[in-house]
Amino acid sequence: MIEEQPTTLGELRDSGYEVRSVREELRQNLMRRLASEEETFPGIVGFDNTVIPQLENAILSGQDMIILGERGQAKSRIIRSLTSLLDEWTPIIEGVDIPENPFKPISAEAIRLIAEMGDKTPIAWLNRVRRYGEKLATPDITIADLIGEIDPIKIAEGRYLSDIEAIHYGLIPRTNRGIFAINELPDLAERIQVGLLNVMEERDIQIRGHKVRMDLDILIVATANPEDYTNRGRIITPLKDRYGSQIKTHYPLSIMEEIRIMEQEYTKLDMGEYKVVVPAFMQEIIAEITHLARKSPDINQRSGVSVRTSIANYEAMLANALRRAIRTGEQVIVPRISDLAFISASFQGKVEFEAMEEGREDKILERLIQNAVKSVFDRYTDMHIMEATARQFSEGQYVTTGESLPANEYDQLIRKVDGLGDAVASINVGDNKFTNASVVEFILEGLHLNELLNKDQVAGRSTYRSE
Repeated sequence: MIEEQPTTLGELRDSGYEVRSVREELRQNLMRRLASEEETFPGIVGFDNTVIPQLENAILSGQDMIILGERGQAKSRIIRSLTSLLDEWTPIIEGVDIPENPFKPISAEAIRLIAEMGDKTPIAWLNRVRRYGEKLATPDITIADLIGEIDPIKIAEGRYLSDIEAIHYGLIPRTNRGIFAINELPDLAERIQVGLLNVMEERDIQIRGHKVRMDLDILIVATANPEDYTNRGRIITPLKDRYGSQIKTHYPLSIMEEIRIMEQEYTKLDMGEYKVVVPAFMQEIIAEITHLARKSPDINQRSGVSVRTSIANYEAMLANALRRAIRTGEQVIVPRISDLAFISASFQGKVEFEAMEEGREDKILERLIQNAVKSVFDRYTDMHIMEATARQFSEGQYVTTGESLPANEYDQLIRKVDGLGDAVASINVGDNKFTNASVVEFILEGLHLNELLNKDQVAGRSTYRSE
């Protein structure tokens, strides 16, 4: 495709090509998508009626924007998805330090090159995926990182400090003709914020005495935690005022949205000869755990409970199901309730607990799992059928489950307890021994949590018996 495009300034001018500004590219391409009823931001789940309309309005109005949200609310994904609204290819002047509009050069180097070569000035074509820059704001960021610095190599080559071409440009000028994102903006030192303000407001860059006015064609977006952003002293007022749109994100509002994100984002490894089957109720339990954690007084809500918690827990659950399949020689991987005990490492790595007592974290997670299982069980089952099943546990009768047991043993449990087969069938997730094993554990644990069965746990095994 690139080979067919003009390769010199003269050819580009003769072709009639018009270079649009970054904001105009975003605006017109968004308008085209809206008119054709295409999905404007593919892969962004749960924001259709909240965040997306605000984002579209910001683009249509040509505003710089800041995305406010707690961790794990897809802020970075939203910003990176903006590149999909840029033109697929754009022409730039080849051989200069920063990407520049061939018809409107802004650096001394590009202006000099065009003056020397005229219509023979070489043109390169830049793909939209390379028109994005990003930097995490940390206290050690310098003006040199974002804006630029005097290049000692160019000085050693014979240039003077007063020579504007002695400047080595930073990340923002090098993202000219594109989108630049600053993550966690309030963590940027005030003096760096001032430099950023100059770029956004005055188009003025000052580097070691050089005052360079560069009309950068760039959209600058930022992310921040709402608590940091609104605290006085974390961001200078003029910079805060410069962002035209402040868009707040949120966690998934429903369990189904959380599950869609889990399925979309979890690491899909090559399972080879193994087949993965995840009952819907197991997906819902993982999502429910996260939703309950976002309301729990035992979890630090200021730091948030990221969607990555659901994803990591889902991966850990599937990993233990795979481990069992390998050890039992089974070819079908189906997660069970007993696998939830193994999400502790992934869960504790993603949240901050309010309680500091040693060992409390496991108890908090255990309670969250129990509440999640009960909530999903109550949604899935007819309690009349389940109560009838519980009554079949005669005096002294018991059944034992465990994460290491093969699926065949659960078929024996179904035959052992009258009515358990009907209860399994009522869940309706398929009729094979692997999914049946998962359903049996789900039913038994649900009956226990509804105080219809007693439960004893020893060495990874759970024994259920009548009250």
